[in-house]
Amino acid sequence: MFVMIYSIVSLIVIILMNLMLLQRRKKKQINLNKDVDQAQLIDEYNDEIDVNASITDQVKGTVTQYRFKEGITRNKVLAAMLFGMFIAILNQTLLNTALPKINTDFNITAATGQWLMTGFMLVNGILIPISAFLFEKYSYRRLFLFSMLIFSVGSLVCGIAWNFPIMMSGRILQAAGAGILMPLGTNVFMTIFPPEKRGMAMGTLGIAMILAPAIGPTLSGYIVDHYDWHTMFIGMFVIGLIALVFAYFWFGMYQRTSQPKADVPGVIFSTIGFGALLYGFSEAGNDGWGSTKIIAMLVIGVIFTTAFVIREMTMKAPMLSFEVLKYPGYTLTAAINMIVTMSLFGGMILLPLYLQNLRGFSAIDSGLLLLPGALIMGFMGPIAGKLLDTIGIKPLAIIGLTITTYGTWELTQLTMDTPYSSILWIYIVRSFGMSFIMMPIMTAGMNALPARLISHGNALINTMRQLAGSIGTAILVTVMTQQTDTHLATFQQDLDTTQPFIQDQLQSLAQQLGGEQQATAAILQFVNELAAVDGVNSAFWVATALSGLALIMSFFLHDKSYYMSKE
Repeated sequence: MFVMIYSIVSLIVIILMNLMLLQRRKKKQINLNKDVDQAQLIDEYNDEIDVNASITDQVKGTVTQYRFKEGITRNKVLAAMLFGMFIAILNQTLLNTALPKINTDFNITAATGQWLMTGFMLVNGILIPISAFLFEKYSYRRLFLFSMLIFSVGSLVCGIAWNFPIMMSGRILQAAGAGILMPLGTNVFMTIFPPEKRGMAMGTLGIAMILAPAIGPTLSGYIVDHYDWHTMFIGMFVIGLIALVFAYFWFGMYQRTSQPKADVPGVIFSTIGFGALLYGFSEAGNDGWGSTKIIAMLVIGVIFTTAFVIREMTMKAPMLSFEVLKYPGYTLTAAINMIVTMSLFGGMILLPLYLQNLRGFSAIDSGLLLLPGALIMGFMGPIAGKLLDTIGIKPLAIIGLTITTYGTWELTQLTMDTPYSSILWIYIVRSFGMSFIMMPIMTAGMNALPARLISHGNALINTMRQLAGSIGTAILVTVMTQQTDTHLATFQQDLDTTQPFIQDQLQSLAQQLGGEQQATAAILQFVNELAAVDGVNSAFWVATALSGLALIMSFFLHDKSYYMSKE
């Protein structure tokens, strides 16, 4: 029921966005500077393009067809873009530690409250596949301002929410704005930088994409502990308005747009297909793969996603072009990206579960452990990007994945006594390795595409990463749960109270704890904890295998020149 409601609501949001943007769209012929080679430029732009704007840039002989408004520099556009993206991405994890308090205030179950996060993810996942269509139809400036406005309004609705339905409405609006902002940022950076400079540029973008979700849980934990949780969303609303003002004056960038026709059946197939897949995989770890609901969602997802792919591949002007998969440089890097994302997202879920459920650390302590790793990744982003521009993706990926695989393997050795500081350093090492992979591997793949397909490649890789994150989390949580049960059964079978050694230990413990009942309970608790830790370690073994597989695949990458599109 929830998935159907979300699909309908998402379709309504998409239709309304198109209607509102279309109402404001006009066409106007502009006389460009006659000194510029007219054969390389486009003479039709949107009405908002200033006739005094700077000359269109060129990338490797291919006209990128974008312009800056007079007085607007590239740095101003990037600053406005980063500010807006940081806020939108921060919002993804801001709810993590605040959710229990929200559930209590609204008097709802944890399962119902979880929809505030699951729903956000679903709307994001539904919007990203159609982002290529939106980028071709509307100017970057208009989309950015519109998305920030929707996001800010959603934050305000959440900030004043007095019940769950109102809160849910606000989260849908937030997700609708964020779902466009994230792929939009990548598209803008890929448009205004030539291939040989995109590494460092995308590394800078990675600061927002990596730091924001890491800061979210710690920040929200502090706010919830000291203030009312509504304050968190009111703050997001105020900051969103500030970002909107900055963008209005600084985001003076316009690219050439076309008139692609809306593919309504494609939107429906995409919405239901990707929505069902994301929901099915995200809930599989909780409900089990044998659950009727999960099986139904996955089957529906596969059917509608297949229908979407077939439709797009047979259309002359597809909403999402799968032609990008014809470029081996893009396809291989996309596959590595998915595998690494599965390992990364799963690890981000497993460590907090281990720290909070087994070791008794608070949510803030758990978030603080992840924070230094995120800071390392953010700091290393531009450096790794510069290395990508200099030496190419192959040596970078091999080095990064070797370090990541080692760091992930270290997490297979966890015990109930592993020092907090040791886990912290292991995670920092793992994050250091990840910094050489996440943004560079994506950038290299996008560089292999011609300019006309960048928006489609961006939409597809972001959709695949969303699915990979859900699949990776589902697989690792399932492994953890099943292996915990297996180890628990083995330990209980080995715990034979008729053995003299066990009897002696039980009597000794009973004397210390004041009774045989207390001693038995303590032993059972110890056995349960031991089994749970072994379950976590087993899941990290799978994450290590995924990282190792990506490492093997990285040896098939090519040198730098291979990832510079000649089209």
